[in-house]
Amino acid sequence: MFNDITILRMAGGIARRLGTPPPGTNNRLRAAQVEALFQTVFFGAFGAVGGAVILAASLVHLGELNWIVGVAWAGDIGVGACGHILLRFAYRRAKPAEDHWRPWGIAFTAISLYQGMGWGWAATSLVSHDHFDLEMLLVVVTQTIAAGAVPAYGSYLPAFLALYLPSTVPSLLWSFTAGQFIPAANVMFGLTLLYIPAMGLLGVRANRSFKELVELRIRADGLAKDLHEQKDVAERANLAKSTFLAAASHDLRQPVHALGLFVGALRGVALPPEGSRLVEQIDTSVVAMDGLFSALLDISRLDAGIVEVHRQSFAIQPLLERICRDYAGEAEAKSISIVQHPCTATVFTDPVLMERILRNLVSNAIRYTDRGRVVVGGRRSGGRIRIQILDTGRGIPLAQQERVFEEYFQLGNPERDRTKGLGLGLAIVRRLTRLLDCELTLRSELGRGSSFSVDAPLASGGVDYAEPPEENFATMPAPGLVLVIDDEAAIRDAMSSLLKGWGYEVVTAGSGDDMLAELAHSMHRPTLIICDYRLRAGEIGIEVIERLRSEYNDAIPAMLITGDTARDRLAEAQASGLLLLHKPVSNSKLRAAIANLIAASGADDGAEEVQISSVK
Repeated sequence: MFNDITILRMAGGIARRLGTPPPGTNNRLRAAQVEALFQTVFFGAFGAVGGAVILAASLVHLGELNWIVGVAWAGDIGVGACGHILLRFAYRRAKPAEDHWRPWGIAFTAISLYQGMGWGWAATSLVSHDHFDLEMLLVVVTQTIAAGAVPAYGSYLPAFLALYLPSTVPSLLWSFTAGQFIPAANVMFGLTLLYIPAMGLLGVRANRSFKELVELRIRADGLAKDLHEQKDVAERANLAKSTFLAAASHDLRQPVHALGLFVGALRGVALPPEGSRLVEQIDTSVVAMDGLFSALLDISRLDAGIVEVHRQSFAIQPLLERICRDYAGEAEAKSISIVQHPCTATVFTDPVLMERILRNLVSNAIRYTDRGRVVVGGRRSGGRIRIQILDTGRGIPLAQQERVFEEYFQLGNPERDRTKGLGLGLAIVRRLTRLLDCELTLRSELGRGSSFSVDAPLASGGVDYAEPPEENFATMPAPGLVLVIDDEAAIRDAMSSLLKGWGYEVVTAGSGDDMLAELAHSMHRPTLIICDYRLRAGEIGIEVIERLRSEYNDAIPAMLITGDTARDRLAEAQASGLLLLHKPVSNSKLRAAIANLIAASGADDGAEEVQISSVK
């Protein structure tokens, strides 16, 4: 996720690239022009030599040219062509840097000038002026060679002009002076007078187009490099943010968790009415903080890839009814109605994750609806069911409809009121729908409400998942010894007070070694182990639990409690197979988890006894 500052930096960098050329543009441009010269040098050289040889041989054959002069002139043109080819080989071998283009450009231009002078001399002096038809042939061939310089040397203007002007201007001067004696030469003068500037302008235009193309490429390369650099900056910032969030989340969860435990312990203490009211208010604040931390944890767990999907067939109607019933009070407090249309469909997906998706959407709809109603229902569409949550709320502007699924983005909450959440609900919804391969769609109109739809597959068979019955735990748990290992003294004290208030015997310690020392003189077998995941000095709760189990040679029921949201640590804790709770843990959830683990251990022991007795 890119924060606003990073995005502004990226936009500013791109704008600077568009507004001004990148550093070193001139050297890169000139180097590219020289590079283009050497790419076409073979075609120009072979064309020039071939034309010179054919022209000289033809004139010698016609008897209009001495063969020695013809060979000398063609050889002169060949020398220039060989000079270009040898220069090209030297250039390729040297692989000069971009800022060393000038010597190569000068050398190429000098050889081009040498060739241009050779062709210019041929146009006026190779044959006798008494044969105007042959003179015209020479002019035509020379002008053709000069025209070939437009595509061959047009990338670098000095090289083009060095060949073009010496090869064309002499024929213009000759036709001007010859017009006094040969009338047809005046026609040639007029045509040449038009031809030379026209082809020259084409060469200049070709050079300008090539430069513009190279400059665009340089700017594009600069933009790509700048974008890559800014992306690296954003990714580093994002990584630093995630690391900070994980560390800060862990550190903040510790006192919040302890606070919740102390509040639970206070409930068992006789207090005056005003004290009880204050305890209730403290508990409400703790629950609110718990909700914020849970949202952060959900994002971390989804990004860590440790959320498992358990697809089952289940009826959607009981799930929708329960969600609407749970949010009925919140809707009534805002004087809006929540309507649930019956739906008899059976879906095939993860019921727990689907409930989380729909709860977030319903909660979001109620939060942003000030009057009217929220409608929840589903309808079949092919082999899928479309579950819809519609509201008559404020609506979402079209430009913001994609952004509402980003982390920490909220509409209508510029003051960042934490009672309105963190802006993670829809981000969690998008991640969960992708995890379940469900399509999520949003339709909204400002001032007229919104419609969120989740498409889930219909089940092909019967129902294999039913709503779990509400669990009731005994108010007085079975007596037993609970071991609490946590490196925070406040959490140890709070946990001890709470568990003792529930009737348990408690031993606390800050590390595995300290706990073994505390248990050295104890004659009781522990009933349960509650251990923090990350302890001091690099000690890990999983290892501490294994040590304690080995000490008693028994698989003592155990749970991990952690405030860590780092991806690798969450995945490691999940892989241990131990019950994992995340700080801050509500008192009701902690009590239910303890009762479940102890009850499950008792059932296993009973089953083992039955098996042993049956063997006997």
